[in-house]
Amino acid sequence: MRIGIFADTHDHLDNIRRAVNLFNEQECELVLFAGDLVSTFAVPPLRALRCPVWGCFGDNEGNKTGLLGGFRVLGRLGDPPVEYLLHDGTRVKMAHLPGQLRSGTEDYDIGVHGHTHQPFIRIDDRNRLIINPGETSGWTYGRPTVALLETTSRTAEILPLDTSIPLPSWDESRRAPRKPG
Repeated sequence: MRIGIFADTHDHLDNIRRAVNLFNEQECELVLFAGDLVSTFAVPPLRALRCPVWGCFGDNEGNKTGLLGGFRVLGRLGDPPVEYLLHDGTRVKMAHLPGQLRSGTEDYDIGVHGHTHQPFIRIDDRNRLIINPGETSGWTYGRPTVALLETTSRTAEILPLDTSIPLPSWDESRRAPRKPG
């Protein structure tokens, strides 16, 4: 499955639209959202997605009831950590805060979180792929990003929303293949 991942939009409507366009161009089968959409007026641009959105609340949501209502037509939204079983059997655990991935069950294949606004992809000590798509807004670091995940190969990639802004070099690879064995 090809999965789009985003977080930390903080009401940046233009970048939400850019993310939606990118996910549609990439023919994503599902989009995962790791929190901090913030306001209900940020929901309507997501209706242009050609696939469902499954997500979790962040720590800056202004109107949880309104966001839940808006997500009823988009997909699913819950309090972190949330666990989703994808159609291909991949187990995903999502949270906004990194530490929330340690709450509840440890039985998952892919962990997704936001909050830090810093994108990264890594493999943890239990051979799980951990993804932070960075900030969709670009408000903090000026480099709006999202992530793409291929569940079959268990690989992910950080993608810029504005290709005129070069992505920084990270200590961890922008692409992380699954460790053998």
